[in-house]
Amino acid sequence: MVKRVSVAFSAALLAICALQPVVAQPSRARATADVDLSARLKEVQANPALEESLFKLGRRVAAVCIHCHGEGGNSLNPDIPNLAGQNPAYLLEQLRLFATGQRRNEFMEGMIKSMNSDEKVGMVLFYSAQKVVHKPSTNPTLAEKGKAVYQQQCLACHGANGLGNEKIAGIAGQQPGYLRKMLDRYRTAQSGPLAQSVMTPTVRSMNEPDLQAVIAFINSMP
Repeated sequence: MVKRVSVAFSAALLAICALQPVVAQPSRARATADVDLSARLKEVQANPALEESLFKLGRRVAAVCIHCHGEGGNSLNPDIPNLAGQNPAYLLEQLRLFATGQRRNEFMEGMIKSMNSDEKVGMVLFYSAQKVVHKPSTNPTLAEKGKAVYQQQCLACHGANGLGNEKIAGIAGQQPGYLRKMLDRYRTAQSGPLAQSVMTPTVRSMNEPDLQAVIAFINSMP
């Protein structure tokens, strides 16, 4: 039987989205805040029946995320990132960073802290299995220029298809406003993880036309 979403997350769903709460069952010991999320993900992926169960749980959890991140993790807002197709280990690490405040977003921090461990694992399994909706470029000339910039500056880490890996974000088809916001954060970072990232000198080496072009290309990547 698929577990229901937790009481805390149901309350967050009701308060933020004005939806009916899901009646909760007591969380199992495996779904406590003390669980090593990375280990739990590997355990789940090694057990097909458990993976299917948590995938279904994650689909239920995604009912609240749809209001910002869109159906199946395809955002309709250019400033809000797609979650579809991301590596599950990468997504899980981002959840941890939000929960600990290392990535700052008050709304996200509150939502993630309301989720138990299996809800988090289920959610990343669900989103990783979704497909990014391809959006052809509205400016093919700019995107073609961006392809050259991408191959020179981005390919080594993000890959030829922009899919990333467990440590690096998948960026193919990512929302342009979100890409711009993140690139600007890397370019202006003075301290902390962003300033220490390999992305920071890379972005700082790019001029404004190159930034615009590479965003156009990445957004159009299938």
